[in-house]
Amino acid sequence: MESHLLAYFYRLRYIERWSLMRNVMKENVAEHSFHVSLITHTLCTIANDIYGKQVNTDKAVTLSLFHDVTEVITGDIPTPVKHHNSDMLKNFRDIEALAAEKLADKAPAELKHVYAGLIGKKADDSLAAYIKAADLLDAYLKCTSELLAGNREFAVAKNQIQENLTNLNMVEVEYFLEHFAPSFEKTLDEISEE
Repeated sequence: MESHLLAYFYRLRYIERWSLMRNVMKENVAEHSFHVSLITHTLCTIANDIYGKQVNTDKAVTLSLFHDVTEVITGDIPTPVKHHNSDMLKNFRDIEALAAEKLADKAPAELKHVYAGLIGKKADDSLAAYIKAADLLDAYLKCTSELLAGNREFAVAKNQIQENLTNLNMVEVEYFLEHFAPSFEKTLDEISEE
């Protein structure tokens, strides 16, 4: 029996992010998921190699890759809409859970247990913190690029995200912001200089 699971995942490229805001550069959920996975890997590597922690990088990156796949069914609901009130957030979480079940059911029977453990599942607290931080950092970098392109639409969002990042109290995030984020404000010529 054929499985439509990967065909669904590939449709994430059609789900646009930041739909309530004017964008200089459009972004889709597939791109975002890739970026969040890269940043998750970087944060876990910082944790392990710089701060001597023992974070399961492989598991965190795998979970981050799947962190938004339910959006292929739900769409990308903007944060102000999701968090408008507690009832709306609860209802959205219920819809997300149903979407996760529907997607996991698309996997071949022999693989359902694998995908049911990845789709819509929350990581344990230690790994969830890295994925959440990576998600916020990707949004922060998006705001940075939009502002650099002259789009002030993202000014308030960047400040709010920066505050959320500070509230995480993660040394890995501070390291990332000091060592990686500044390059995103430079041109190709500037980052190519030796």
